[in-house]
Amino acid sequence: MSSDADDPDVPIICPECETESRVPLSEVANMLDRHNENQHDGEECAQIDPDLAAQLQDLVAEDMGLLD
Repeated sequence: MSSDADDPDVPIICPECETESRVPLSEVANMLDRHNENQHDGEECAQIDPDLAAQLQDLVAEDMGLLD
């Protein structure tokens, strides 16, 4: 059985709608696809918070030894 700690919330933003929300990590891709399809005719406007995305990229690159 999973707990809320196993599925952290991820901040997502849509500059076009001027909205921000948090959704469980397991639902991010579906939520972004659904929002962009319904609100923006499929154009990729909503996204994971860019600051968080950059932090995650740095952590992955560090973990893979790409920053050495």
